[in-house]
Amino acid sequence: MIKKGSYLIGLTLLVLVVSSGFITFKEEKLEGFHLGNLEVIKYHVPNEYENEEVIPVKVPQVGKSFAGFAQKMAYKESRGILHLVNPYGYMGKYQFGRSTLRTVGIYDFQEFLRNAEWQDEAFKALIARNKWELRKEIEKYCGRVINGVEITESGLVAAAHLGGAGSVKKYLRSNGRNGFKDGFGTSLSSYIRKFSNYDISHIKANANAKVDLD
Repeated sequence: MIKKGSYLIGLTLLVLVVSSGFITFKEEKLEGFHLGNLEVIKYHVPNEYENEEVIPVKVPQVGKSFAGFAQKMAYKESRGILHLVNPYGYMGKYQFGRSTLRTVGIYDFQEFLRNAEWQDEAFKALIARNKWELRKEIEKYCGRVINGVEITESGLVAAAHLGGAGSVKKYLRSNGRNGFKDGFGTSLSSYIRKFSNYDISHIKANANAKVDLD
């Protein structure tokens, strides 16, 4: 027979352990930056907002301009929520990882989540870097059709935002057979199609592009 005193002590310890577990989980969910080994991942990891079936939301019509490209990307990545941190720790309306932010010169992640200008400038810097990484592919493949989708500069840059420039290179060189898909089934091909023929020509390829915080 279990003694009453031992039972109460055991119950108390169980409550403390469970309570401690809930506190840790809650803090981690709120903070959103406890990535551990995931921190080495440099490019976007998609989030729960990346579903094809969504409730229609009115988005400003700005055509195929750069503003249209940026707005569509923000909407696709996060529904344009400035302060969003997804379960993988990716941040802001364009969903950046911490390694990518450091690469473009941003180290204050809390300020990044509050600062719309920083997020827009980080997006431009990453475009410049991806243009540099894909400069040969842009020249070689633009105008071709792969898997029924025309290859354009803006489409390739958008696909690099989804899966990284390396994945885009593999996709092109395999003629679309080696295709990256995210955890929700979003493919490079879908981004190449959705973001085709936008005018991003004013952002020049730059291997060392950074955000000017001054």
